[in-house]
Amino acid sequence: MGDWDIPRTPTSVGVLLSLASERGVSPETCLAGSRLTVDGLQRPNAEVTARQELTVVTNLLEALDYPDDFGVEVGLRYRLATYGIFGFALISSPTLRSAIEVGVRYLDLTFATSTLGTRVDDDEFQFVLEAPGTPDRVRRFEIDRLATAVSVIKRELSADLPPFGVRFVHSRPANLDRYLEAFGIEPEFDAAENLLNLPMDLLDLPLPQANPYNSAATQEQCRNLLEERRSRTGLSGQVRDLLLASPAHPPNADDIARALAMSPRTLRHRLGAEGTSYRELLDEIRQRLAEEMLIKAGLTVAETASRLGYIELSSFSQAFRRWHGMSPRAFRAARS
Repeated sequence: MGDWDIPRTPTSVGVLLSLASERGVSPETCLAGSRLTVDGLQRPNAEVTARQELTVVTNLLEALDYPDDFGVEVGLRYRLATYGIFGFALISSPTLRSAIEVGVRYLDLTFATSTLGTRVDDDEFQFVLEAPGTPDRVRRFEIDRLATAVSVIKRELSADLPPFGVRFVHSRPANLDRYLEAFGIEPEFDAAENLLNLPMDLLDLPLPQANPYNSAATQEQCRNLLEERRSRTGLSGQVRDLLLASPAHPPNADDIARALAMSPRTLRHRLGAEGTSYRELLDEIRQRLAEEMLIKAGLTVAETASRLGYIELSSFSQAFRRWHGMSPRAFRAARS
């Protein structure tokens, strides 16, 4: 988990309160110590933080005596529509690979309080799930909830995709029913890592609801929403401001550290604690500005690359393909 204080919608807390009610646990018990109220959660612009949601989760688990499969039960309540614009960005992605890239990039727009890394092992793609900073008695819930949510998303993106291979560090539950419902197979327990895996050759298959225009538009909305939320908290907001002030000649990490009166090492450490880095923030700023320059300002690809500090046009084009899965010219044609 990156920044525990980034605001999010209260949708997931609503799911938790609904399940609590079904099990006879009062909202007051769940919300104790969170500084949240039932009335406040129902306001149109209500927001919560990951830290507050973790308090609700902890209260509910304690009231229910920590059931083994409760994280899976909660994860099964999430649908793509639950995530708002994030869900639309995933479903319009051209391939599973691009949907994964969007999902990992904008994970802070979901309700996760654990991390989702990716790696390739021979011909196998793997999600690596961890929950740093999460109390031991809550860790199983958080890992199970995220793993289940990812499995549900995959199923909604394409019913033709096979089940994930699933491994969990924690022990086998007393009842496997929820796990079988969520994953379609029996997970491996007492494993060395928490993993979800698929064959690599599935990642580039087209998704049935792919739409290049909607994919680009919803990713832009995701980025703007996440930037707006992040800008209200943490060191990363200050670094973004410094990068935006000079996009053609962006300050390097050492320059930014000096401007913020800290050592480069402290800058790296504090950005890492917020789940980001100088390189990721620079990439994020360039991606947003590139779209604005190409679409709103009507600049050429070469002009856009120059104004963003790229010496070689090919380097900009490669970066743009990494961001959007298409060339700058194809992106502009899709948006026109």
